[in-house]
Amino acid sequence: MPARPIVAIPGPTPVRAEILSALAQPTLGHPQAAFVEIYRRTIGVLTELTGAHRFVVAGGAGTLAMEMAVVNALSPGERLLVVSHGLFGDRFAAIAQSHGIEVRRLVPEAAGQAVRPEDLAVALEEGGFGAVTITHVDTSTGVLAPVTSYLPAVQRSGALLILDGVCATGGIEEPMAAWGVDYLVTTSQKALGVPPGFALLGVSRRALGKRSAMTGPVGGYYSDVLNWLPVMEDPGAYFATPPVNLVVALDRGLELVLEEGLERRIDRHRRQGRAMQAAWRALGLTAVPAPGLEAPTLSVLRYPDGVEDAAFRSAAEAEGALVAGGVGQLKGQVFRVGHMGNVTRGELLAVVAAVECALASCGHPVESGCGVAAAQAVLAEPVASVPGR
Repeated sequence: MPARPIVAIPGPTPVRAEILSALAQPTLGHPQAAFVEIYRRTIGVLTELTGAHRFVVAGGAGTLAMEMAVVNALSPGERLLVVSHGLFGDRFAAIAQSHGIEVRRLVPEAAGQAVRPEDLAVALEEGGFGAVTITHVDTSTGVLAPVTSYLPAVQRSGALLILDGVCATGGIEEPMAAWGVDYLVTTSQKALGVPPGFALLGVSRRALGKRSAMTGPVGGYYSDVLNWLPVMEDPGAYFATPPVNLVVALDRGLELVLEEGLERRIDRHRRQGRAMQAAWRALGLTAVPAPGLEAPTLSVLRYPDGVEDAAFRSAAEAEGALVAGGVGQLKGQVFRVGHMGNVTRGELLAVVAAVECALASCGHPVESGCGVAAAQAVLAEPVASVPGR
């Protein structure tokens, strides 16, 4: 087994050496001018990249960012409509219910399908929903939500829109202002390619207006965006000690995003997604998402008959790739492969080769090299010429 298998799970994703080097710098004091400037820069870049009115960069995880969005959007007793395509859509419902918020959940007919826009429109016509949550990419099923087809109904309803970009931000287009997103929930360890440790939250002007009009505290002191905004506007101010080394690493990671250019980065993720889908088809694997709903950032693949979950993942790791098992209702039935962030072409092809060898060792017939050849054919396509920013 290689000493360090390629981390090919849906997060954390491979971290480039220059980001790790930034992470390993001597720890700065959070009031130091050098750190304040770095913190200010990360907040500014994320605000610019997402089109947010304000952006919160806090220590935590994606789940904390989800909770921050919910409790700042809704008070106990208000109604939330959850558009769920898997485990992480359902998590919004669990978070809301834990805070006394009434939840209605919309789910597709089967795993891998998407909620139909007309069903969302009918649900919203009931009225009374203060917010709608949509998971851009559900990491449990690999479904890429057709967000733009949902926007007209959400906008007509007047509900706040909470978009979970955890497995999308930095790799898939999601312009907050153009789409009317009120809270963009995300984190660092997926398409941004930085180590985990952040709750990242974009906030719209409208969302901030509603939060300011709410009476009384929200369901969590640390989660209250009004406690964070003074620090985001003046990073030299104090609310809670930021994870300073991680902020320095995030700053370097965002520099890499700007160097590549967000549009080029999104185009690269599209191509990587198509390459991996081509590889899986060549290997005789079936994706969970229906055609057209496959996310470019990860693949969720059903096991062929006779291939057992634990044995396959152990074999893949022995061949040099750490892939993830299924979660939620798909646990034991699928494996998941991340292909986002700063992952290289060579790493992608090595992961495909490891999956191919693992399938063969588990008794699934494959033509040697067919997956790698299929992926390479897509990755070798000319890069689209797009502006850097």
